[in-house]
Amino acid sequence: MFNPTITKILSAVTGVMFFAALGISLFLGIAHAGLLWIGFFFCCAITFLGSPKLKGYAYSMMIFGSVALALYFPHYFIEYGSFKFSGLIVPLIQIIMFGMGTSMSIKDFLGVVKMPKGVLIGVLCQFSIMPFIGYSLANMSGFSPEIAAGIILIGCSPSGMASNVMSYLARANLALSITVTSVTTLLAPFVTPFLMGWLAGEFVAIDVLDMMFSIVKMVIIPIGAGLIFNYFLQGKAKWLDDLMPIISMAAIALILIVIVAAGRDSLLEIGPLLIILVVIHNLAGYTLGYWASRLLRLNEKDCRTIAIEVGMQNGGLASGIAKEMGKIATVGLAPAVFGPLMNVTGSLLASYWHKKPIKGEDIK
Repeated sequence: MFNPTITKILSAVTGVMFFAALGISLFLGIAHAGLLWIGFFFCCAITFLGSPKLKGYAYSMMIFGSVALALYFPHYFIEYGSFKFSGLIVPLIQIIMFGMGTSMSIKDFLGVVKMPKGVLIGVLCQFSIMPFIGYSLANMSGFSPEIAAGIILIGCSPSGMASNVMSYLARANLALSITVTSVTTLLAPFVTPFLMGWLAGEFVAIDVLDMMFSIVKMVIIPIGAGLIFNYFLQGKAKWLDDLMPIISMAAIALILIVIVAAGRDSLLEIGPLLIILVVIHNLAGYTLGYWASRLLRLNEKDCRTIAIEVGMQNGGLASGIAKEMGKIATVGLAPAVFGPLMNVTGSLLASYWHKKPIKGEDIK
């Protein structure tokens, strides 16, 4: 945490940058305020790190800063010479998944035995609610087929590690969250291609086997390597445990920058409507995940956990799949928008539940 004086100075600088960016946007046009908006988001992220109450939103601000950077200066993030930056996406996903593997162990899967009902409901809700909402929104959107398919893709993806963070902040059932994330991630190579072939086949050509092998390459192999690494060096590589979350966050930010830069023109054209549909998708996941769990008689803590698991998807993996499909600038747009927004809504929901006691528990 920063010195209070430094935090106050940063807050003042952030405020000045915001009003300057807003003023220039209103009087000269938003195109002229690029550096100020980018500076505002990144400065805001640093400022939030100095506040215990706002620290959870720092990563979201950093993501918005990254997106703004790509929107204003896309030419820097498309290619360098003959090298296309989109080629970094799959290796970055593999690094993130390796980090996920190093943080996992066999005990994360014991939840299947200890909490079979919660895990089963979580997995079924994850791979039913979000795919079908995505399909419905894609049909209603009026977008071009490839962009519409991206909405379905984010719905067919498993939950990601962000859901575990939000479950922890919400004082939900963290063990259940980790188990559901682990199981849905390992099922993704089989379930995601099947769902995409079924639901998105009318929008774009889906090679189910090719997608399956792509996900195995991006998920199973690096997670397996991470699990092996964790098994043999458990407790002996604390530096890696501390470093991997930072590397993973930086990797996600870089993936978003590359995707937004590649699809900038399409995003500027359909951005507002895509944002609305993505928010509906995300909020519907929370709502239906929660009430499905209630109907199936899970306790309140588990209902909150499933709601977060269902509403928060692995946008990075969806982006990697879009890259492997060769459609990063179209199919990859919805995942690129979903990622930053779900972190904001997830943080708000986690903060709300953190302050709302569960009967029989003392939540401070």
